[in-house]
Amino acid sequence: MSVTAAAGFRAAGVVAGLKPSGKSDVALVVNDGPQHSAAAVFTSNRCKANPVLWSERTIIDGTLRAVILNSGGANCYNGPEGFQTTHASAELVAELTGGQAFDVAVCSTGLIGQPLDRPILEKGIRAAHVALSPDGGPAAAEAIMTTDTVAKQAVATGADGWVVGGMAKGAGMLAPALATMLVVITTDAVADAATLDAALRAATRSTFDRLDTDGCMSTNDTVALLASGASGVSPTAAELTEAVTAVCADLAKQLWHDAEGAHHDIAIEVTGAAGEDDAVEVARAVARSNLFKAAVFGNDPNWGRVLAAVGTTQAAFEPEKIDISMNGVKVCRAGGTQFGEPSSSVDLSGRDVHVLVELNAGSSAATILTSDLTHDYVHENSAYST
Repeated sequence: MSVTAAAGFRAAGVVAGLKPSGKSDVALVVNDGPQHSAAAVFTSNRCKANPVLWSERTIIDGTLRAVILNSGGANCYNGPEGFQTTHASAELVAELTGGQAFDVAVCSTGLIGQPLDRPILEKGIRAAHVALSPDGGPAAAEAIMTTDTVAKQAVATGADGWVVGGMAKGAGMLAPALATMLVVITTDAVADAATLDAALRAATRSTFDRLDTDGCMSTNDTVALLASGASGVSPTAAELTEAVTAVCADLAKQLWHDAEGAHHDIAIEVTGAAGEDDAVEVARAVARSNLFKAAVFGNDPNWGRVLAAVGTTQAAFEPEKIDISMNGVKVCRAGGTQFGEPSSSVDLSGRDVHVLVELNAGSSAATILTSDLTHDYVHENSAYST
């Protein structure tokens, strides 16, 4: 049941009319308590959308009673009126739910630079409030979709019966610092804001921040974690972090598999790095190589493009010690100074592609999730606003 799997939460998703398609476009998630602790992380893009600017302020006190989300418009870089619309939507949610505006996070997704129709949004907020239900999670998950082809939901359960649930949207602009995603995670565990913040940051660091399908960073990224305390159970910080991480990892993989236009889901694993940061840097460099991504789209196991991308980084390694494998076939040994297996023995015809880069410079490892560069991706993004 997505964000309503945890006790103490109601949600809704409704059609307001923001989307020309007529599909649902406003979602509301409400924490009925008894606890209202929360944490959130946002895009590191310096060009932030109005909802991010608002929500960064609301989370300072570690309290959220509701999250209002809309698709059909990013509400980003559309003048002072845009921020006023964000503020007004939070005020309306607070009025309807009996809270304060600064206890309401706001999330928007869609086209940048276009005005967001406030009367239509407010109509949707009122309708969503009426439709709130403990079973409303799936409808909320559908309402936040943009170019997504499927709704994304995940649940994890603690040993004592407490629950973490979540929903996410995202299919394009999937790059580090959260990707172009809106994510709401809920739990009925008892936890204070500091514990939630630590758990969320640990979870996003190893999940959403390792998703990099197209190297483009959004202006609207938001991941919020709300705790109702309705289970009465206080898990340890480690237990909470494990469950939140499991939900984030599940959602991140769903985002990865739904990446715009992708024909291949590519996992870039780097091992033998001098440090984790080195492993991430190397894997990300390969994930962002358009030459490599285009080669995979053409089912061409061109390992030279992998090696070339590795060489652009500042990571510690000796080029003549690097080994590269593609789908289990070691195609490059010792940086090409020794013969690897023939590239023709690599099968890239399936959806899943695994690239292993062994730096042989240490004991750290990391994996970045990416996808190939396809005609479909180019078409979808060349015609996105027209």
